[in-house]
Amino acid sequence: MRTLNNLCTFFIFGLLSILLSSCGTTYPNRDIVGEQFPRVEGKNLDGEEFTIPDAFKGTKVIVVLGYVQETQFDIDRWSIGFFTAPLPLPPVVEIPTIPGLIPSMFKGSIDNGMRSGIPKQSWKDVITVYGSDGGKIAEWTGTENPRNGRVLLLDENGTVLWFHDGGFGLPPLQSLLEKLGIDPRMTPVR
Repeated sequence: MRTLNNLCTFFIFGLLSILLSSCGTTYPNRDIVGEQFPRVEGKNLDGEEFTIPDAFKGTKVIVVLGYVQETQFDIDRWSIGFFTAPLPLPPVVEIPTIPGLIPSMFKGSIDNGMRSGIPKQSWKDVITVYGSDGGKIAEWTGTENPRNGRVLLLDENGTVLWFHDGGFGLPPLQSLLEKLGIDPRMTPVR
């Protein structure tokens, strides 16, 4: 009996070690301009399910990806930049992307934590992607320097027109605005 208990303990410890190590994979960062956003499933904080990029078909969209909780600081700086930028901007969607089996098991708790820090009127614009679909996105963009958000401009068909993963700054924001045909020196209209 003791041998069976030891064997079960060893098996469970080994399985957990494998699962936890798969959550921490680092992928090299890539320039994804010109590539199609991978087809993945997600759910916004209001509970509505989406297939990305199909959900954005027919319109340009700015997508902000985050891989770790500490990315929120960078995402908030981008959000302030978007808010103060001259209009018109395309819709902005935040996609917290959480690869791995273990986080997927706790997605309800993770989403509830996000809801507690985000105003309810913004829940529709936050689409979480977990598990293997999160892994597709992570491998596609790369996860080096995970505290930096990944900011993408998608065209009407889900192709990346512009991409930045080096953290917020005025030069990248200016570059994005120029890609959108917006003069960054214009006074914002709110």
